[in-house]
Amino acid sequence: MTKEAIAKAFSEGAFEKTYDFISDTAEWTVVEEAVYQGRTAIMEQCEKVSAYFKTVDTDFKTFHVIDGGSKVVVNGTAEFLRDNNRVSFVAACDIYEFNTEGEVQYITSYCIQKK
Repeated sequence: MTKEAIAKAFSEGAFEKTYDFISDTAEWTVVEEAVYQGRTAIMEQCEKVSAYFKTVDTDFKTFHVIDGGSKVVVNGTAEFLRDNNRVSFVAACDIYEFNTEGEVQYITSYCIQKK
């Protein structure tokens, strides 16, 4: 997978496709919410999020993917519905930093949530 494809997949919740490309020492910061350190902690959080995704209908929209070589930025929205009613809506911007081996080293997620 390209860096752009890895970043887009992670941002759109297709976490399992990205696991092999995350550094053992990676760090994921969800601003004002939590920091997950190491691939294992990141994968555990991704599994929790994936479990939630199975309880709702999701509509991800990606507006921009900006590839800056060792950094990729993805912005978009996610709408979560249950029984055709909005559970939540998130506008997000994720910044991915890759190490020299081409693995994700840092993810910084900025999320604005509305109900």
